[in-house]
Amino acid sequence: MRADEGRERAGVRTEEPVTILTVAREAGVSKTTASDALRGSGRVSERTREAVAQVAERLGYVPNGSARHLRKASTGTIGLHVPEVLTRSSYYMSFVFGVVEQAARHDYDVTLITSGQRRSRPPRVDGLVLGDPLGGDPVVESLMATGLPTVSCERFPGSRQADGVVWSEHASMLGRLLDHLRESGASRPALIVAGDESDWAASVHRGYLEWCAAHGVVPLVRRVSFDASGDEVRSAARALLDAAPPTRAQSEAALATRPPAAQGSGEAAGLGPVEATGLGRGGATDSEPGEATDSGPTLERGGDGPLDALVCAPAGAATEVAPLLREAGLNVLLASCVDSAATRQSDPPITAIDLRPKEAGASCAELLFELLSGAASVGTERVHPIELSIRASTHPRP
Repeated sequence: MRADEGRERAGVRTEEPVTILTVAREAGVSKTTASDALRGSGRVSERTREAVAQVAERLGYVPNGSARHLRKASTGTIGLHVPEVLTRSSYYMSFVFGVVEQAARHDYDVTLITSGQRRSRPPRVDGLVLGDPLGGDPVVESLMATGLPTVSCERFPGSRQADGVVWSEHASMLGRLLDHLRESGASRPALIVAGDESDWAASVHRGYLEWCAAHGVVPLVRRVSFDASGDEVRSAARALLDAAPPTRAQSEAALATRPPAAQGSGEAAGLGPVEATGLGRGGATDSEPGEATDSGPTLERGGDGPLDALVCAPAGAATEVAPLLREAGLNVLLASCVDSAATRQSDPPITAIDLRPKEAGASCAELLFELLSGAASVGTERVHPIELSIRASTHPRP
């Protein structure tokens, strides 16, 4: 039945607005009882609550959100902060949509706050969601000092901690990915990872080091900036190949599977395929584990084993590296720690960890609303499940 039909049967003219008083009169209860029933508060029996809700639905009653927020001394808005350098990322766009959709279910608006916005006063919001906050970000520090209820996606790597945290088991998932690479024949996986400014990147790095220690593999890591460009990522890949170049047999086996037109002219000139494409001259100097060099970020260098798999942590890094490996004819398995449309549509499609960003955003917003209502206590943490999507880029090589 349409709302206007329900109003006519209740003796309400269709041009008149349906108020809480209208609902109360039709349900045969007081205005206070009707209001408590619809808000889920007060001492109202379940039978009365259901009866009032049915009347409200039949009449097409829509609560006055502004008035309700005013009565509760609420702004009707929550703040969402994401690192400014990441607002262009498809992951964070999905995360934002998850927060916004969940807020709409609670009749709330969302104000976007980025690290480029310096504020002389706290934002006019009821609470805050922090998307993957970076350590050392002064805006995050100031937001957490406001005393507003705060939920973070991943832990904040600083002295403060949010009232609620939604986090994922990135280290163990990275271990699962590395196990898969090993089952596919790889024995020397390398890692390109963003710096440890974020809990996510630090967890990925830790998971890699723990896996290497457990399997007797010497770590081979290249760190890049959190918002690394394509050039920076490709330079990191070259540096890793310099540190543990694939064997000639690996390169020749890969080239043998490629069409003749796709095989480069480097070998005809007497050069190996790595040197012919410039991969043997990555531009990074050798360094000890954990030691920064003048030519780039930290390189943790291992022994003599050839690199046969590469895991790229930063979003978009794997798709930047894929053409470089393909053009060089290198038989290297490739995987990403962040799934996206680009990894799914790559040729071949790239194995990736699906972080389910939209669901993560919704989970953060829901936990914030539970903190605001008192349904959750300060210190609540929730695990957000993530998934491994195995694709052709890590299938066993012939």
